[in-house]
Amino acid sequence: MQKEPYDLYENEALDLVVTRRDYADGELFPRHSHLRGQFAYAACGVITVETDLGNWAVPPLRAIWVPAGVPHAMHMRGPVTMLNTYIRPQASQLLGFPVDCQVFGVSRLVRELLENAVNVPACFPAKERDSYLLGLLLHEIAKLPPLSLNAPMPDEPRLARACNAFLNAPSLEMGIDGMAELSSMSRRTFTRQFRLHTGISFIEWRQQACLLAAVVQLGNGESITRVAMALGFSSPSAFSTVFKSVLGENPSRYFLQPSLSGM
Repeated sequence: MQKEPYDLYENEALDLVVTRRDYADGELFPRHSHLRGQFAYAACGVITVETDLGNWAVPPLRAIWVPAGVPHAMHMRGPVTMLNTYIRPQASQLLGFPVDCQVFGVSRLVRELLENAVNVPACFPAKERDSYLLGLLLHEIAKLPPLSLNAPMPDEPRLARACNAFLNAPSLEMGIDGMAELSSMSRRTFTRQFRLHTGISFIEWRQQACLLAAVVQLGNGESITRVAMALGFSSPSAFSTVFKSVLGENPSRYFLQPSLSGM
Protein backbone atom coordinates (compact mmCIF):
# COMPACT_ATOMS: atom_id res chain seq x y z
CA MET A 1 0.00 0.00 0.00
CA GLN A 2 1.04 3.59 -0.52
CA LYS A 3 2.45 5.33 2.56
CA GLU A 4 1.56 8.85 3.57
CA PRO A 5 4.26 11.42 2.81
CA TYR A 6 5.79 12.88 5.94
CA ASP A 7 4.57 16.40 5.18
CA LEU A 8 0.94 15.32 4.68
CA TYR A 9 -1.66 17.85 6.00
CA GLU A 10 0.97 20.20 7.35
CA ASN A 11 -0.41 23.12 5.35
CA GLU A 12 -4.09 22.40 6.12
CA ALA A 13 -5.99 24.98 8.17
CA LEU A 14 -7.88 22.48 10.35
CA ASP A 15 -6.39 21.96 13.82
CA LEU A 16 -6.44 18.20 13.34
CA VAL A 17 -6.82 15.66 10.57
CA VAL A 18 -7.45 11.94 11.17
CA THR A 19 -6.41 9.14 8.79
CA ARG A 20 -6.64 5.35 8.88
CA ARG A 21 -4.04 3.02 7.36
CA ASP A 22 -3.22 -0.70 7.45
CA TYR A 23 0.40 -1.85 7.63
CA ALA A 24 2.10 -5.21 7.17
CA ASP A 25 4.18 -6.96 9.81
CA GLY A 26 7.69 -5.51 9.89
CA GLU A 27 6.87 -2.35 7.96
CA LEU A 28 9.21 0.45 8.99
CA PHE A 29 9.07 4.23 8.76
CA PRO A 30 12.72 5.37 8.99
CA ARG A 31 13.69 8.38 11.09
CA HIS A 32 11.56 11.40 10.12
CA SER A 33 9.59 14.25 11.70
CA HIS A 34 6.39 16.23 11.11
CA LEU A 35 5.49 19.90 11.37
CA ARG A 36 2.32 18.66 13.10
CA GLY A 37 2.18 16.54 16.23
CA GLN A 38 1.17 12.92 15.63
CA PHE A 39 -1.23 10.98 17.86
CA ALA A 40 -0.85 7.41 16.59
CA TYR A 41 -3.54 4.99 17.82
CA ALA A 42 -3.01 1.25 17.33
CA ALA A 43 -6.50 -0.06 16.58
CA CYS A 44 -4.82 -3.46 16.27
CA GLY A 45 -1.24 -4.66 16.38
CA VAL A 46 1.80 -3.33 18.25
CA ILE A 47 3.92 -0.31 17.26
CA THR A 48 7.40 0.51 18.52
CA VAL A 49 8.77 4.04 18.32
CA GLU A 50 12.40 5.12 18.59
CA THR A 51 13.76 8.63 19.18
CA ASP A 52 17.05 10.03 20.39
CA LEU A 53 15.58 10.17 23.91
CA GLY A 54 14.11 6.70 24.23
CA ASN A 55 12.12 3.75 23.00
CA TRP A 56 8.37 3.26 23.34
CA ALA A 57 6.00 0.32 22.81
CA VAL A 58 2.38 0.93 21.83
CA PRO A 59 0.08 -2.05 22.51
CA PRO A 60 -3.26 -2.56 20.73
CA LEU A 61 -5.96 -0.04 21.71
CA ARG A 62 -3.36 2.41 23.04
CA ALA A 63 -1.68 5.38 21.39
CA ILE A 64 1.52 7.40 21.34
CA TRP A 65 1.90 11.17 21.11
CA VAL A 66 4.90 12.35 19.05
CA PRO A 67 5.29 16.15 19.27
CA ALA A 68 5.87 18.24 16.16
CA GLY A 69 9.49 18.34 15.05
CA VAL A 70 10.64 15.27 17.02
CA PRO A 71 12.65 12.88 14.78
CA HIS A 72 11.31 9.34 15.22
CA ALA A 73 11.15 5.93 13.59
CA MET A 74 8.07 3.66 13.70
CA HIS A 75 8.17 -0.12 13.37
CA MET A 76 5.11 -2.35 12.96
CA ARG A 77 5.34 -5.49 15.11
CA GLY A 78 2.73 -7.64 13.41
CA PRO A 79 -0.09 -6.43 11.15
CA VAL A 80 -1.17 -2.98 12.36
CA THR A 81 -4.21 -0.79 11.80
CA MET A 82 -3.27 2.74 12.79
CA LEU A 83 -5.46 5.81 13.16
CA ASN A 84 -3.26 8.89 12.99
CA THR A 85 -4.36 12.28 14.25
CA TYR A 86 -2.14 15.10 12.96
CA ILE A 87 -2.47 18.12 15.26
CA ARG A 88 -1.29 21.68 14.63
CA PRO A 89 1.36 22.75 17.20
CA GLN A 90 -0.71 25.79 18.20
CA ALA A 91 -3.63 23.56 19.19
CA SER A 92 -1.52 21.02 21.10
CA GLN A 93 0.35 23.77 22.97
CA LEU A 94 -2.89 25.50 23.94
CA LEU A 95 -4.18 22.31 25.59
CA GLY A 96 -0.88 21.42 27.25
CA PHE A 97 0.10 18.33 25.28
CA PRO A 98 3.43 16.78 26.43
CA VAL A 99 6.63 18.20 24.96
CA ASP A 100 8.10 14.67 24.76
CA CYS A 101 6.75 11.38 23.41
CA GLN A 102 4.20 9.67 25.65
CA VAL A 103 2.09 6.51 25.43
CA PHE A 104 -1.55 6.85 26.51
CA GLY A 105 -4.47 4.68 27.42
CA VAL A 106 -7.34 5.41 25.02
CA SER A 107 -10.93 5.70 26.24
CA ARG A 108 -13.95 4.23 24.51
CA LEU A 109 -15.13 7.75 23.71
CA VAL A 110 -11.86 8.68 21.99
CA ARG A 111 -11.92 5.44 20.00
CA GLU A 112 -15.42 6.24 18.74
CA LEU A 113 -14.47 9.84 17.96
CA LEU A 114 -11.43 8.67 15.98
CA GLU A 115 -13.53 6.25 13.93
CA ASN A 116 -15.94 9.09 13.07
CA ALA A 117 -13.23 11.71 12.48
CA VAL A 118 -11.63 9.55 9.78
CA ASN A 119 -14.54 10.54 7.54
CA VAL A 120 -14.12 14.30 8.08
CA PRO A 121 -12.62 15.94 4.94
CA ALA A 122 -9.30 17.72 5.43
CA CYS A 123 -10.68 20.98 4.09
CA PHE A 124 -11.41 24.33 5.72
CA PRO A 125 -13.83 25.41 6.98
CA ALA A 126 -15.27 22.20 8.44
CA LYS A 127 -19.02 21.61 8.56
CA GLU A 128 -20.58 22.55 11.89
CA ARG A 129 -20.98 18.95 13.13
CA ASP A 130 -17.46 18.04 11.95
CA SER A 131 -16.05 21.06 13.74
CA TYR A 132 -17.67 20.04 17.02
CA LEU A 133 -16.51 16.45 16.53
CA LEU A 134 -12.88 17.46 15.96
CA GLY A 135 -12.96 19.92 18.86
CA LEU A 136 -14.25 17.28 21.26
CA LEU A 137 -11.68 14.75 20.02
CA LEU A 138 -8.85 17.23 20.60
CA HIS A 139 -9.98 17.99 24.15
CA GLU A 140 -10.51 14.31 25.01
CA ILE A 141 -7.05 13.33 23.72
CA ALA A 142 -5.56 16.03 25.95
CA LYS A 143 -7.00 14.38 29.11
CA LEU A 144 -6.06 10.73 28.41
CA PRO A 145 -4.08 8.86 31.11
CA PRO A 146 -0.33 8.39 30.46
CA LEU A 147 1.21 4.89 30.55
CA SER A 148 4.72 3.83 31.61
CA LEU A 149 5.97 2.25 28.40
CA ASN A 150 9.28 4.00 27.84
CA ALA A 151 12.95 3.12 28.23
CA PRO A 152 14.93 6.41 28.13
CA MET A 153 18.12 6.32 26.11
CA PRO A 154 21.34 7.92 27.41
CA ASP A 155 23.18 10.32 25.13
CA GLU A 156 26.58 9.21 26.45
CA PRO A 157 28.04 7.08 23.59
CA ARG A 158 29.37 4.18 25.70
CA LEU A 159 26.13 3.88 27.65
CA ALA A 160 24.06 4.17 24.47
CA ARG A 161 26.06 1.35 22.88
CA ALA A 162 25.49 -0.90 25.90
CA CYS A 163 21.78 -0.04 26.09
CA ASN A 164 21.27 -0.82 22.40
CA ALA A 165 22.97 -4.17 22.92
CA PHE A 166 20.63 -4.87 25.83
CA LEU A 167 17.54 -3.90 23.83
CA ASN A 168 18.56 -6.42 21.16
CA ALA A 169 18.51 -9.20 23.79
CA PRO A 170 16.65 -7.96 26.89
CA SER A 171 16.92 -10.10 30.02
CA LEU A 172 16.83 -9.64 33.78
CA GLU A 173 19.91 -11.87 33.89
CA MET A 174 22.04 -8.98 32.61
CA GLY A 175 23.37 -7.29 35.74
CA ILE A 176 25.17 -4.08 36.55
CA ASP A 177 28.61 -5.67 36.22
CA GLY A 178 27.81 -6.97 32.74
CA MET A 179 26.51 -3.58 31.59
CA ALA A 180 29.51 -1.82 33.11
CA GLU A 181 31.80 -4.14 31.14
CA LEU A 182 29.84 -3.44 27.92
CA SER A 183 30.22 0.27 28.65
CA SER A 184 33.97 0.00 29.38
CA MET A 185 33.37 1.52 32.81
CA SER A 186 33.87 0.50 36.40
CA ARG A 187 30.73 -0.56 38.27
CA ARG A 188 30.74 2.64 40.33
CA THR A 189 31.22 4.90 37.32
CA PHE A 190 28.56 3.05 35.36
CA THR A 191 25.88 3.34 38.04
CA ARG A 192 26.61 7.05 38.54
CA GLN A 193 26.72 7.86 34.84
CA PHE A 194 23.65 5.78 34.02
CA ARG A 195 21.45 7.67 36.47
CA LEU A 196 22.94 10.98 35.37
CA HIS A 197 22.13 10.35 31.69
CA THR A 198 18.75 8.58 32.03
CA GLY A 199 17.29 9.92 35.28
CA ILE A 200 16.74 6.40 36.66
CA SER A 201 18.86 3.50 37.92
CA PHE A 202 19.92 0.68 35.63
CA ILE A 203 17.74 -1.78 37.58
CA GLU A 204 14.67 0.40 36.94
CA TRP A 205 15.64 0.84 33.29
CA ARG A 206 16.23 -2.90 32.84
CA GLN A 207 12.76 -3.70 34.15
CA GLN A 208 11.18 -1.10 31.89
CA ALA A 209 13.08 -2.34 28.84
CA CYS A 210 12.03 -5.92 29.57
CA LEU A 211 8.40 -4.83 29.88
CA LEU A 212 8.63 -3.09 26.50
CA ALA A 213 9.85 -6.35 24.98
CA ALA A 214 7.08 -8.24 26.80
CA VAL A 215 4.40 -5.95 25.39
CA VAL A 216 5.63 -6.58 21.85
CA GLN A 217 5.85 -10.35 22.33
CA LEU A 218 2.51 -10.71 24.12
CA GLY A 219 0.85 -8.46 21.56
CA ASN A 220 2.04 -10.86 18.86
CA GLY A 221 0.46 -13.85 20.60
CA GLU A 222 3.35 -15.30 22.62
CA SER A 223 2.33 -17.09 25.84
CA ILE A 224 2.92 -15.48 29.24
CA THR A 225 5.10 -18.42 30.31
CA ARG A 226 7.30 -18.24 27.23
CA VAL A 227 7.74 -14.46 27.52
CA ALA A 228 8.50 -14.64 31.25
CA MET A 229 11.16 -17.31 30.78
CA ALA A 230 12.73 -15.59 27.75
CA LEU A 231 13.13 -12.35 29.71
CA GLY A 232 14.71 -14.04 32.73
CA PHE A 233 11.88 -13.83 35.25
CA SER A 234 11.94 -16.53 37.94
CA SER A 235 8.38 -17.63 37.13
CA PRO A 236 5.29 -16.56 35.16
CA SER A 237 3.70 -15.37 38.41
CA ALA A 238 6.71 -13.17 39.20
CA PHE A 239 6.47 -11.70 35.72
CA SER A 240 2.72 -11.10 36.11
CA THR A 241 3.27 -9.35 39.44
CA VAL A 242 5.83 -6.92 37.97
CA PHE A 243 3.71 -6.39 34.85
CA LYS A 244 0.63 -5.49 36.91
CA SER A 245 2.56 -3.24 39.30
CA VAL A 246 3.81 -1.11 36.39
CA LEU A 247 0.99 -1.32 33.83
CA GLY A 248 -2.01 -1.76 36.12
CA GLU A 249 -3.33 -5.03 34.66
CA ASN A 250 -2.31 -8.67 34.62
CA PRO A 251 -0.75 -9.59 31.26
CA SER A 252 -3.64 -12.00 30.64
CA ARG A 253 -6.04 -9.03 30.69
CA TYR A 254 -3.87 -6.25 29.30
CA PHE A 255 -4.65 -6.93 25.66
CA LEU A 256 -8.40 -7.20 26.20
CA GLN A 257 -10.66 -4.23 25.44
CA PRO A 258 -9.58 -1.59 28.00
CA SER A 259 -12.31 -0.06 30.12
CA LEU A 260 -11.41 3.44 31.31
CA SER A 261 -13.58 5.26 33.78
CA GLY A 262 -15.98 7.92 32.65
CA MET A 263 -16.54 6.44 29.18
